[in-house]
Amino acid sequence: MGSSKEIVTNTFAAGGITMNGSNPWDVQVHNPKLYDRLLAGGSLGFGEAYMEGWWDCEALDEFFFRVQYHRVDKAIPRDLNTLKYFLKAKFSNQQTKSKAKEVAYKHYDIGNDLFEQMLDKRMMYSCAYWENAETLDEAQEAKLDLICRKLKLEPGMRMLEIGCGWGGFAKFAAEKYGVSVVGLTISKEQAVLAREINKGLPVEIRLDDYRDVNEKFDRVVSIAMLEAVGYRNYRTYMETVARNLTDDGIFLLHTIGGNYSTKVTDPWIDKYIFPNGMLPSAAQLSTAWQGLFVLEDWHNFGVYYDRTCMEWLKNFEQSWPNLSAKYGDTFYRMWRYYLNASAASFRSRKNHLWHIVLTKPKHLGLYKSIR
Repeated sequence: MGSSKEIVTNTFAAGGITMNGSNPWDVQVHNPKLYDRLLAGGSLGFGEAYMEGWWDCEALDEFFFRVQYHRVDKAIPRDLNTLKYFLKAKFSNQQTKSKAKEVAYKHYDIGNDLFEQMLDKRMMYSCAYWENAETLDEAQEAKLDLICRKLKLEPGMRMLEIGCGWGGFAKFAAEKYGVSVVGLTISKEQAVLAREINKGLPVEIRLDDYRDVNEKFDRVVSIAMLEAVGYRNYRTYMETVARNLTDDGIFLLHTIGGNYSTKVTDPWIDKYIFPNGMLPSAAQLSTAWQGLFVLEDWHNFGVYYDRTCMEWLKNFEQSWPNLSAKYGDTFYRMWRYYLNASAASFRSRKNHLWHIVLTKPKHLGLYKSIR
């Protein structure tokens, strides 16, 4: 079968990656134990080895692009260490109300200072819309306006935002379109900032689980929150939206999606970045809303997420001198790994960004699609 070094070297070579090669996307090995660790720990072991400085790569985004485009990661063996993450996701509901809060304190509650310096001025932590934009600020504002136009917002409407982040979209919709907003988050850090920036506006920020809402809204929107819902809860999620949406209302879902139906996530991402997260497939979503909604529009602009992630990476690296004392070198390597891998997942068309517009069966009339 060969040594671990031979196995790993041949596996990566299938994706055009040379161990200790001269290309910017080649892996530079600093610790010869890396080969054993990759075979023993899979993507989890490989990611942890990077965090610990066992290997480097000049162009991490290009490395990950080749890994994902050629599906090199699928050729890496699984072991008992990574199997526990696979089994945990497959056989238990990791997005119950109590477990759903784990991503809040592990990710979104890291510190507002990190996100303030990495994101745009409105602190939008989701894919920007680069159609006619030059800067991250412009692209994020274009995204917000696109969502408002797709929702066909009118002054006086009442809107529910499931997963309101730091309140940037609620503020935009209230100021530019004259609607009132109820925003939901399970992150205490997000709620504090969201309430602060929406002072004086018809915006209510609630520290609540989406499953606990039982009211009526003219519009419902969810931006980059479904990824935390989990496949066991997709139907419950859709039922909750349907329960809270008026019969003539419109629902817009902004979510990352994948090419394949899955019940697990990458073990490294699960442990360090988004605990209990999961990307839906088109089949899983359409099954979840069956009988509840009519599909009006499905827009894929996932290639724009590549550029968005690279802009975040640039901001993060430029801001690092201000952040390093608080977060430390291991976090720096972890966060670079995460942003580069994310950018590559969209560049390779492994992942996508979907805008899905849904209405209820009782909604009569033509919905005109907007781009």
